[in-house]
Amino acid sequence: MADKALGRGGRKSARDLKVRVKTAKKRTVSSTKWLERQLNDPYVARARAEGMRSRAAFKIKEIDEKHHLFRRGGRVVDLGAAPGGWSQVAAQAVGSTDERPLVVGIDYLEMDPIPGVKLLQKDFTEDDAPEMLIAALEGQKADVVMSDMAWPTTGHRPTDHLRIIQLVELAADFAMDVLKPGGSFVAKVFQGGTEHELLHMLKRNFRTTFHAKPPSSRQDSAEAYLVAKGFKGSEIEEE
Repeated sequence: MADKALGRGGRKSARDLKVRVKTAKKRTVSSTKWLERQLNDPYVARARAEGMRSRAAFKIKEIDEKHHLFRRGGRVVDLGAAPGGWSQVAAQAVGSTDERPLVVGIDYLEMDPIPGVKLLQKDFTEDDAPEMLIAALEGQKADVVMSDMAWPTTGHRPTDHLRIIQLVELAADFAMDVLKPGGSFVAKVFQGGTEHELLHMLKRNFRTTFHAKPPSSRQDSAEAYLVAKGFKGSEIEEE
């Protein structure tokens, strides 16, 4: 009987190795499926093993590996930073330290300290948030502005897309105020339409604009990442 649970050569199949979670009295079916997916997610395991705050850290890491966003000594602003995975990756990539912090993160949620990162507990959509970030940069321009911000989803994809585009537009406006020429902007979006004006604005202000979906982004997820590189800066005014 025991041999029936084994594949060829006495090895368990991938199906048998998966962790299965029973639905508890106080746990919904959807939350049970989420927990089961987390327990079987290799990126969740990697995040724990490598000391990363979340599996999302691998998304920005993979985007950087392919599109080269970060450089040593560069300054980075992380919008919607909690729980801190993106800031961790950026700090390591640019060589940020507590003595010379090059990364500034902001979120309305409280976060534990991250080496080499200045953290602001503030809602970025509040009017005074951009000024607080600029002050944290101490008069320096940023090389990268990145945003993983998103409102809680409603389950209605067109509505969720419109809501996240609103956040991306706010982030893009801020990026164009603080980026140095040649800088980059990356933000989470949901796949869909109604972003033509945003794309037009980015294409006018950056040399290259494209969408990316890193391997660590679940294939059944509607999320994608909008990447703009080569900020033109004062060239736009000259044009």
